[in-house]
Amino acid sequence: MRIFDPHIHMTSRTTDDYEAMRAAGVRAVVEPAFWLGQPRTAPATFYDYFDSLLGWEPFRAAQYCIAHHCTIALNPKEANDPRCLPVLDELPRYLVKDRVVAVGEIGYDAMTPAEDKALAAQLQLAADHGLPALVHTPHRDKLAGLRRTLDAVRESALGTERVLLDHLNETTVEEAKDSGCWLGFSVYPDTKMDEARMVALLKAYGPERVLVNSAADWGRSDPLKTRKVGDLMLAEGFSEDDVDRVLWRNPVEFYGMSGRLVLDVSVTAPTHEGNSVLRGGE
Repeated sequence: MRIFDPHIHMTSRTTDDYEAMRAAGVRAVVEPAFWLGQPRTAPATFYDYFDSLLGWEPFRAAQYCIAHHCTIALNPKEANDPRCLPVLDELPRYLVKDRVVAVGEIGYDAMTPAEDKALAAQLQLAADHGLPALVHTPHRDKLAGLRRTLDAVRESALGTERVLLDHLNETTVEEAKDSGCWLGFSVYPDTKMDEARMVALLKAYGPERVLVNSAADWGRSDPLKTRKVGDLMLAEGFSEDDVDRVLWRNPVEFYGMSGRLVLDVSVTAPTHEGNSVLRGGE
């Protein structure tokens, strides 16, 4: 089973996770820029973080023969902090980088006017740079959040076929599917989807344009949830081709719209910016 986790925050994970993911079949990941938990107070802190997504994390992932790409954006939560807004002006210099395969995570957290402005601006940046967009649908009041998200997408210059709506569930899947966007599901303990619910939705709505991710981060999460979904799909009667479609071909097709996916991992360099300590293995 080959697996592409299209949404995982490896900045928050250890090298043990990389090793376990490789053993489970993970061969590629996309790491979206997100809120780190501790509020950032200056734009420069974002730029160091973005640089780590473009340098240090691909270096770590390559030690386990895992291809690492990222998405770059001002996340919805921090779009409400005026101190962070200058980041929007600096995004274009990151959106031209080779490993950046989408603008994201963008979308809504609390559905504020500030989030409206940041979402509209970043959808435009995606259109301007020929990139797809990874959109975070809110964890609270999900259906209202989805509808507000779709209004923003339809008002933008970015076609729905270039938008991935993430963190969907039973409440939002039908309207999301009808919109023409790609469908993202986070299989994450307690607060989002679980394997059984995910497989039930695949039975009801099919595997077309569906991406399953672990969204693993600094919270109680599991970077092997993608593999567990694949195993349950097989146990519930899905074919190996269906599993490959959901866990590999769909994310490759979506992020491939960037023209920047490189899934063959080259040999790990001996150092990264002078760091000669390889905390990995293969």
